[in-house]
Amino acid sequence: GGEGGGVLTEWLVDSARHAGYAAQATSIPGVAQRTGATTYYLEIFPTPLAALGGKRPVFGLNPLPGRLDVLVSSELLETARQIGNGLSSNQHTLVITSSSRALTILEKMQIGDGRREEQDLLQLVQQHSRAHHVLDMARLTTQAGTVVSAVMLGCIAGSGVLPFSSAACEATIASIGGHAKASLKGFALGFEAVSAQRAQAAFVENLMSDSGPTSSAPPELPSQVAALFPSPLHSLLALGYTRMLDYQDPDYAKLYIERLARVLLAEQAADPAAAHGYSISLEMIRWLALWMAFDDIVRVADLKSRPSRLQRVQGEVKNKPGDVLQVYEHFKPGVPELAALLNPAWASKLLAWERRRISQGKQPWALPIKVGSHSVLGMLSLRLLASLKWLRRRGSRFATEQTMITQWLAAVVSGTQRNWQVGHEIAQCGRLIKGYGSTNERGKDNLLHVLNHLAQASHFAHESQRADAISAARSAALTDEAGKALDLVLAQHGAPARPIQPQPIRWMKNPRLSKLN
Repeated sequence: GGEGGGVLTEWLVDSARHAGYAAQATSIPGVAQRTGATTYYLEIFPTPLAALGGKRPVFGLNPLPGRLDVLVSSELLETARQIGNGLSSNQHTLVITSSSRALTILEKMQIGDGRREEQDLLQLVQQHSRAHHVLDMARLTTQAGTVVSAVMLGCIAGSGVLPFSSAACEATIASIGGHAKASLKGFALGFEAVSAQRAQAAFVENLMSDSGPTSSAPPELPSQVAALFPSPLHSLLALGYTRMLDYQDPDYAKLYIERLARVLLAEQAADPAAAHGYSISLEMIRWLALWMAFDDIVRVADLKSRPSRLQRVQGEVKNKPGDVLQVYEHFKPGVPELAALLNPAWASKLLAWERRRISQGKQPWALPIKVGSHSVLGMLSLRLLASLKWLRRRGSRFATEQTMITQWLAAVVSGTQRNWQVGHEIAQCGRLIKGYGSTNERGKDNLLHVLNHLAQASHFAHESQRADAISAARSAALTDEAGKALDLVLAQHGAPARPIQPQPIRWMKNPRLSKLN
């Protein structure tokens, strides 16, 4: 409120009604950071009135916490305030906000720099939204010479959430008369900014997908597999199943399905009416697929040597016919990466040798490699490495990862059998497994510590307390890389802190003394 929220609401209602949709808006006045911010709430029924057969929808007068489809604000801290009120959720809500700030009185009255860290506010937006668009609305407003409500309307239209076209919004703005030209310009700037962000997000998603940007049809789930799972799980399950086939082989995909079937059976017993929408199974479909398809040098070589990657590179550099394009791949595998493909006996010897070197103060061993994937020899070497999928199953890392996955899976199943909420919290702990190298190892250590000392602990009086403890530990582990926040949460819930990891002492030569000698 105070920045054209009422005007924006009127424009949205008028646009919806002229487009043939039922709409209703209310306002909730209140005193916030600048003597009277007002929250405007709008509902639009997504089916045209003409298709309702004379029926009329019943609208609500106020937003329900966690159920908003869209949260829009022209000021970053006000967005965070509404998120703090519980209105936004990472399952339902698209957040559109401005990166510009208008400092509060409390920020200004500090002796030093009392400004809130914008990074913390942006992280809050990211954590509590299914998707988000952050842009400098103040700059776009100034550029158009209009009011911020016009830019906000363009952002909403550009996000694709409205059931009618942007032309209806433009027609509403055009009807205001004298200032319509500037407002239409502001609308266009907001529309283009959000549309560009959506296009960029789609492009990045294509880059991150294994199939490349040329794949448009979603993967299909085999009928015999689909018959084992409820339909709400099929779309996400198809992605996970396809990833297993691409990563390893049909037997690995079968193992993935068998593991998920165990989770689904436990969840159905704990929640026969599916009141929670199979949330545990949905979490496991996602995190189990990501963990089972862990990155190794075979996977990296496979992705770097795919035709779709060359197409992406050509699109990025915009090479023209006749241009010479040379692509060099840089690798730096260390002992852990090489040991991962060896059998456990050989791997343990190699890792022990590496630990002795590090304990003597030496740097970890690594082999820098530069491969020209544009050349025949370079591409052949990458494809040769990518063909070693069969060796992955015999490797030490594969055995280690499967052991930890089995432990996590057993904890999810047993936790769900005891209490649905406990199983759900343990399933979400799969997000602790991310990255590679030390980041990946730290995530697995944190997960196993939570499983051993919270999920299996006997000192909780109620299962709800156990679920709260696991949730708090997971959140702490994701917010503090050093682990201090996690250790504090563990202590608060009667669990021991994580063991201190020994770090080698490395002696560095003093360059001045070297010159004197």
